[in-house]
Amino acid sequence: MPEPRPFDLAPGPLSAGELVALDRAHVWHPYGPMPGRADPLVVESAAGVRLRLAEPAHGHAELIDGMSSWWSAIHGYNHPDLNAAAQSQLGRMSHVMFGGLTHEPAVRLAARLVEITPEPLQHVFLCDSGSVSVEVAVKMCLQHWQSVGRPNKRRLLTWRGGYHGDTWQPMSVCDPEGGMHHLWSGALPLQVFASAPPQEFQQEYADALRDLIARHADELAAVIVEPVVQGAGGMRFHSPEYLRVLRDACDEHEVLLVFDEIATGFGRTGELFAADWAGVSPDVMCLGKALTGGYLTMAATLCTSRVAEGISRGEVPVLAHGPTFMGNPLAASVANASIDLLLAQDWRGEVRRLESGLRTGLAPAEGAPGVKDVRVLGGIGVIQLDHEVDMAAATAAAVRAGVWLRPFRDLVYAMPPYVTDDDDLARVCTALCEAAAAG
Repeated sequence: MPEPRPFDLAPGPLSAGELVALDRAHVWHPYGPMPGRADPLVVESAAGVRLRLAEPAHGHAELIDGMSSWWSAIHGYNHPDLNAAAQSQLGRMSHVMFGGLTHEPAVRLAARLVEITPEPLQHVFLCDSGSVSVEVAVKMCLQHWQSVGRPNKRRLLTWRGGYHGDTWQPMSVCDPEGGMHHLWSGALPLQVFASAPPQEFQQEYADALRDLIARHADELAAVIVEPVVQGAGGMRFHSPEYLRVLRDACDEHEVLLVFDEIATGFGRTGELFAADWAGVSPDVMCLGKALTGGYLTMAATLCTSRVAEGISRGEVPVLAHGPTFMGNPLAASVANASIDLLLAQDWRGEVRRLESGLRTGLAPAEGAPGVKDVRVLGGIGVIQLDHEVDMAAATAAAVRAGVWLRPFRDLVYAMPPYVTDDDDLARVCTALCEAAAAG
């Protein structure tokens, strides 16, 4: 006999309690066990920067979202311009296969991405997610060297402390010890790792980086890094000068350079793309997260003509990748609207305002017991503890302050939507400080 369900799924809305019970029994959440051990908060709706809960939590019916839905909802929720773009496209077609067909939303998006990203990125492969965009980037690099007659160039070099996604090749270039993917050691491709980049420029580190690339040049297909900000690997910042070092060394030793801008793209660091801080361009760039303003999953991998032409000269003259939902017109329409919305406003001023508010609001945490470091860049505020954060206690403290945060490892941090006003930003900072004290 099959096990009985917790209750019948009768027509009509489910109560918050019923949803939580079903969720714990059947829904596998990111980086969580199965069955679930903690009760998630049920979000009923969202607008602006607020998540409306099905049942109040610690006295709050709404929470300010300090996370931008994992850094993607830069315009907040339920934005009329993005809603209109989705609704308009939905009336025409929500999807059509991209093999042998094309459509205006995808063409416009590709052309727009080429326009706003650094030269000489010219070609756009539309992907399903950020992690897949890294898979595609790696495949581009490996296939390029295979096609031009250098098949031994098949390893990747990166620095420790990075995070590039949870699929296979991205896991191989995440931090091999401090990251979450050490379980797969021995099964993943063995890549080349430099030590993590220091925050300030150090000539000794730059020289070591150049030397490592030189020593492995014959086997390196590419160097892949998160420029300026290492995200989920530890929320660390580093000097843009290292990007120039990488560009020069890769050019000298015939190695491709990949920038993973999934987290940093579309203004989060204070420049439209983190590469702009250094004034350099990669051979391949990965975009995602904020691409659609947090509405739909979509990512993009851009490359130069050199990379594309190399692949096209090979025995297999096509990029061997083709997702079912590639170029989804609904997602592409919202992405176009999100880019238009971003560039039509003073996004740089808004991110500077967030940076100033975060610096002021997190200052009380500096030197507090248990706090190792406080750092801010653009719309990113981080409190690093000297111990592993008590995630349950820190999250509860943030919710008591009326804010949604998602601490991890030794970090309590926020990446709020750009539309967060000064009062709400102050509340986010208070929640960060209280979460750090509780965690």
